[in-house]
Amino acid sequence: MTARGQLAAARRIVVKVGSSSLTSLDGGLDPLRLDALVDALAARRAAGSQVVLVSSGAIAAGLAPLGLSRRPRDLATQQAAAAVGQLLLAQAYAASFARHEQAIGQVLLTADDMIRRANYRNAQRTLERLLGLGVLPVVNENDTVATDEIRVGDNDRLAALVAHLIGADGLVLLSDVDGLYDGDPRLPGSRLIGEVEAPSDLETVRIARPGEGSLGRGGMATKITAAAMAAAAGIPVLLAASEDVTSALDASEVGPKVGTAFQPSGRRMSARRFWLRHAADVRGSLDLDAGAVAAVIGRRRSLLAAGIHGISGDFVAGDVVDLVGPHGVVVARGVVGFDATELPSLIGRRSRDLAPEQRREVVHADDLVPLT
Repeated sequence: MTARGQLAAARRIVVKVGSSSLTSLDGGLDPLRLDALVDALAARRAAGSQVVLVSSGAIAAGLAPLGLSRRPRDLATQQAAAAVGQLLLAQAYAASFARHEQAIGQVLLTADDMIRRANYRNAQRTLERLLGLGVLPVVNENDTVATDEIRVGDNDRLAALVAHLIGADGLVLLSDVDGLYDGDPRLPGSRLIGEVEAPSDLETVRIARPGEGSLGRGGMATKITAAAMAAAAGIPVLLAASEDVTSALDASEVGPKVGTAFQPSGRRMSARRFWLRHAADVRGSLDLDAGAVAAVIGRRRSLLAAGIHGISGDFVAGDVVDLVGPHGVVVARGVVGFDATELPSLIGRRSRDLAPEQRREVVHADDLVPLT
């Protein structure tokens, strides 16, 4: 089945909308845009699909009430704007969905909720229960408390993570552009790419940077990254304009006729490994010898100290690190079990030569994902 056909048939779908699709610099939230989005989501719910909305807009919605003329650059003011705007955004969604007698629930996530086993399982259970109760979850990154060090990075990436977390059958990324172009869509001669069937289809695409007045922190590059993440994990993706949301959520047999569709190119993996593969915060690296690479990649074994001959970075146990092969290529990524200060005296040594309390995996196989 084509990606568009899979999206039409999806029983569980994640839809992401950006700040620029909901707000304006001078007027805060745009009720007409928001109502149009909600109407399309409610129609897809009525057609029998479970829907999760990943919505940006909290910081942008807080600008006007705070008398700010543009998106602040410093983290503290961004968090203040998010604290004000998140409440306004939730109220606006609740009122709009009430027109369809649809209950919603607000779910605010940070990167910790995806990387730490207990946190992501709890997030997964919460979303599953909300969907089971007929509630439409509205997800956003928790900008009020997230620091630069613990950000997911952007809501496009967050949407891909959530889609995998809940086992979604499709992901729709709504933008202010009507799809992916092979060049800057503002320039003549740029061509809309209707289908992306493999990662190689993206090799010749040139991405324009977000405009100077952009309300969000994402852009086309983040959407392509998120789409590639989801497609590589077996989830079909549609990138379309927010004004085409009704067509983008078309559940007829043909499926959506707008935007750019990304065909799934890989198999699903566990939510934890999916996040590890695309971790935003890699704190360091471990240099492996050829034998360790063969064990980690070929036999899916845990990484032991004996197979490491070098380290870099300032990390602590529980951080994500890259595993680098003899030729300088990152071959895997995982959660390290030791602090960077502990490892120098351990690397290259066999487990039987270490103290009993040190005879454990440096990176356990359950916390490791190959990248090759």
